[in-house]
Amino acid sequence: MNREILNQAVEEIRKQVPALGRTVYGKPLVYLDNAATAQKPQSVLDRVHQMNAGVNGNVHRAVHRLSEETTLWYEEARDAVKDLIGAAERAEVIFTSGTTAAINTVAYAWSSRFLKAGDVVLVSQAEHHSNIVPWQLACERAGATLRVLPVDESGQWRMDLLPQLLDERVRMVAVSHISNVLGLVNPIQEMIRQAHAVGACVLIDGAQGIVHGQVDVQALDCDFYVFSGHKLYAETGTGILYGKRRWLEAMPPFLGGGDMVDTVTFEKTTYAPLPLKFEAGTGNFIGAASLAPAIAFARSLTTPTLEENQQEIIQYLNEELRRIEGLQIYGEGPNKIPLFSFSVAGCNHGDIATLLDKLGIAVRSGLMCCEPLISSFGHTGLVRASFAPYNTLAEAEALVQGLHRVVRMLR
Repeated sequence: MNREILNQAVEEIRKQVPALGRTVYGKPLVYLDNAATAQKPQSVLDRVHQMNAGVNGNVHRAVHRLSEETTLWYEEARDAVKDLIGAAERAEVIFTSGTTAAINTVAYAWSSRFLKAGDVVLVSQAEHHSNIVPWQLACERAGATLRVLPVDESGQWRMDLLPQLLDERVRMVAVSHISNVLGLVNPIQEMIRQAHAVGACVLIDGAQGIVHGQVDVQALDCDFYVFSGHKLYAETGTGILYGKRRWLEAMPPFLGGGDMVDTVTFEKTTYAPLPLKFEAGTGNFIGAASLAPAIAFARSLTTPTLEENQQEIIQYLNEELRRIEGLQIYGEGPNKIPLFSFSVAGCNHGDIATLLDKLGIAVRSGLMCCEPLISSFGHTGLVRASFAPYNTLAEAEALVQGLHRVVRMLR
């Protein structure tokens, strides 16, 4: 497709995202930290303002108009999530404060009933800390064992080792859809199939997957799928726990308090039906309400034109980053999203990111909450540039030009 047409399509999207028009140190912002937090479209900002300015009544709590309007938008967001991920019913969509809270809910509530001494939880070497630590804690409580599926030199799962690791002792497989360091789309459908064949449950960390691919939880047949709103253009402090009804019904509540109860006496408490059973206390109803316009915005980005633009960015960076002497990319393969983590010999990752920032280019540096993986590469941190559909090829070119300049300065 003509580059001018691609540029026009991206610019039309960028007009909807105010933050992309700002400057940093007098230079146009090149925002390449989307894997951490995406910038919000005006529709999301408007919804949050509406909630704060006039529709600010506690959700599910009262019969007055403000509470009714809040509840309407809160539950509208649940329906939007249900449709986005293809859940069988809205009761399977639980609001949380983010991916971390969603994983911890499952790691505590599911494990308290279904994980026992001698059992095994399987994770991959490329997991985020939020999909490692909760399972370590669960294993410690239950007397279970944590196993790790390694990745190869290119960052791909060692699926050839799966038969040795996945046996009848494995009760839970918790793995990411897409690595936040490697940018590789993992073969989760095959993992789910093999896990179910030995009777294991499967949780998919979809923090990156929900952004960069079509997700159908029924087609995947995963038992749990979790993600955060702030990576999907919604307000911060929002997250989703999808779970099959049979598991959610069987799990005890994670938190106790208002909205998750049916009846309360000093002798016994009974719990509300799904999804409220796992939504104790006053939820982030303003943030949750932003999910509906955020999802509408995300859907508008799934066009062939914008996909072609992203593929051109991937191809360009795959070629041009390698021209920088001493630069090594981590995570390689045809299953790559526009996310590049790299090191540069003789240059500190923090120094690279700091100098790029002075050029108006925002990237991530450090361990990226994946210390076991990055340590296995022999580094204490990497640099990561992560692109969204609203990023341009010109911004990828600015990154490469900036890196050439920064590397010269640091050497």
